[in-house]
Amino acid sequence: MNGMRLTLTSLALLLLSSLCLRAQDFSVEGEVVKDSVIYRPSALLDSLLVGHDIFSELPSVAKGDGADVKIHQSEGIASLMAAHFEGNPLRAIQGYRVRIFFDNRQTARVESDATLNRFTSLHYDIPAYRSYANPYFKVTVGDFRTKSEAMQLLVRIRDEYPSAFIVKENINFPVVDKSRPVVADTVKVIVAEPVETVL
Repeated sequence: MNGMRLTLTSLALLLLSSLCLRAQDFSVEGEVVKDSVIYRPSALLDSLLVGHDIFSELPSVAKGDGADVKIHQSEGIASLMAAHFEGNPLRAIQGYRVRIFFDNRQTARVESDATLNRFTSLHYDIPAYRSYANPYFKVTVGDFRTKSEAMQLLVRIRDEYPSAFIVKENINFPVVDKSRPVVADTVKVIVAEPVETVL
């Protein structure tokens, strides 16, 4: 599901940028097309390796590589591993997140949405999730394998969200490259120019 979400996000961004590029031809008076920076999550895996077996990627003299690596294993092990990978493509993993919003008041829906938007605008490199479990609206952030990683984020955002706390739940796979968790992109956005009023 996570890979599908990234693919759908990428497709939506391509469509949006395509529409925005064409927007210059259809701009209306009082609107201007401006460049805007967006941040999207880094890929969770190398897309060049999708659908490839790791054993077929090993160096081989027959392929022209300088080394030759051979794996000796029974056919049963290889088929069991292949069956395991096919049967568990979207397997959830247990991990930790930081809950920054948890409320059930009448205004909780609007407040949770505002909290999510505010957090993602300030911390675009940390994934954020909004959920509803009757009767509570929740906003949790981060995907951490260990509690100590979640604690580091909690300490970092404690001043902004004093009632935040750590929760254990199913998480998405964390990004592999923690030094580049997001990729910046430029898109064109149609913005309405402010209208001056003369009194």
